[in-house]
Amino acid sequence: MTDTSRPARPVMLGQNQYGKAENRVVKITRDGATHHIKDLNVSVALSGDMDDVHYSGSNANVLPTDTTKNTVYAFAKEYGIESAEQFGIHLARHFVTSQEPIHRARIRIEEYAWERIETSDANSRFIGADEVKHSFVRKGQETRLTQITYDGESWEVISGLKDLVVMNSTNSEFWGYVKDKYTTLKEAYDRILATQVSGRWRFNWTDDEQKMPHWEKSYEQTRKHMLQAFAETYSLSLQQTLYQMGARIINHRSEIDEVRFSLPNKHHFLVDLEPFGLKNDNEVYFAADRPYGLIEATVLRDGCEPRIPVDLSNL
Repeated sequence: MTDTSRPARPVMLGQNQYGKAENRVVKITRDGATHHIKDLNVSVALSGDMDDVHYSGSNANVLPTDTTKNTVYAFAKEYGIESAEQFGIHLARHFVTSQEPIHRARIRIEEYAWERIETSDANSRFIGADEVKHSFVRKGQETRLTQITYDGESWEVISGLKDLVVMNSTNSEFWGYVKDKYTTLKEAYDRILATQVSGRWRFNWTDDEQKMPHWEKSYEQTRKHMLQAFAETYSLSLQQTLYQMGARIINHRSEIDEVRFSLPNKHHFLVDLEPFGLKNDNEVYFAADRPYGLIEATVLRDGCEPRIPVDLSNL
């Protein structure tokens, strides 16, 4: 029997936000005959005094999402796009300071890189390869990322990248692991190590009184140190390589306090060529699509607290 004498517990509104997602904006900067391209995908999420629109449908505190879209395009013209981070900072500050009901703005940006096509030069000469000859990066695949959050007082900037595919064709081993009755994997003393890097790093710039990082230089240098660590680490495990990538960034970039990586192990298995009377001397591999090992970890500057979400798919 249901007790109808007790009042029903009220239903309460929890966390909420709204905005216009995935605004594609391309900005061309014409420097004489030389043109520069910034190609962004900008998502705006706003939160604040939004109880009434949920409870009664009153739009009195609602800035239309169409307006947030228009602001993205107008700001591309008014402020230009120096960097994804700087553009996001302009937008977040605008929404929080111009709209009293808005207390927090989160701007997420993906940036798509365009490489300039160089014209041929009869006087050009071949430049020799660097000392490291076994590391490769797939060109044109990575997407640069940033998320800017502002609450009117403090900033949080988390940048990074995804879909950066890298490979070491040697200098990687995997052995000495736990074995049980289900273990069939053979120990490897010379293997391919490949992964598709998804990484985020958090800046220690949090308020306007601090000197702002040089966002473009920071991204370029962070990416460089990350790739150099991947190439230069003699790897006994992907976990070891991940830690070295994060540590190299922390040690060389003072503006960054935290790095998190999600690294799927893109397995390459030697093909058995013996049925054909051929010896496979670490030359022919099957590139497995799935399943894959997934290695994830955070690397922190000593004394810092982790703030990057563990699940990067939510960032």
